[in-house]
Amino acid sequence: MKISLQNLGKRFNREWIFRHLNLELHPSGSYAITGSNGSGKSTLLQIIAGALTHSEGDIIYTTATGTRINEPYQHIAIAAPYLELMEEMTSVEFLQFHSSFKKLTHSTEEILAAVQLQSAAHKQIRYFSSGMKQRLKLAQAFFSASAILLLDEPTTNLDRDGVALYQQLLQQHLAGRLLIISSNVPEEYAMCKEVISIQEIK
Repeated sequence: MKISLQNLGKRFNREWIFRHLNLELHPSGSYAITGSNGSGKSTLLQIIAGALTHSEGDIIYTTATGTRINEPYQHIAIAAPYLELMEEMTSVEFLQFHSSFKKLTHSTEEILAAVQLQSAAHKQIRYFSSGMKQRLKLAQAFFSASAILLLDEPTTNLDRDGVALYQQLLQQHLAGRLLIISSNVPEEYAMCKEVISIQEIK
């Protein structure tokens, strides 16, 4: 999928976070969006994901052949620190629930093993550490059958082993996907082919 941002703007109350933003994100591309705190990089990612509405301009999603996609959010997976998990569920229940909205590429057992959570498969998420919760968020994003993968500060709460696991997931589960990472941590986006400073384009 291709994403075209045309004169995009977002404001909260009377304050503009960004305006007149023009950008094209191409299928199978890998992009890092960087910028200082409060610059709007996470806001932009949430707008692309459909979690926030923009205030002006357009976002156009098209297939590789140029056909416009009217319901793009079925093709988008996102992991972000501010997205909440349903803590009354176990990790198996959460992934099964998630799969009712978006198909998973592997079985729940394989997914949990891939992010080293198999021993906590039937443990309620409320009892997870912050690092375990982040692994589960990454799992549902990486293993969703989606053309677009959005990651916001993906190594938040991860220890050194968790960061290595994240980088392994990047290497193994990106084929054919458009990747957009919002981050100021180079090890999170080192593999991205293009780095975009939001302060330079807004």
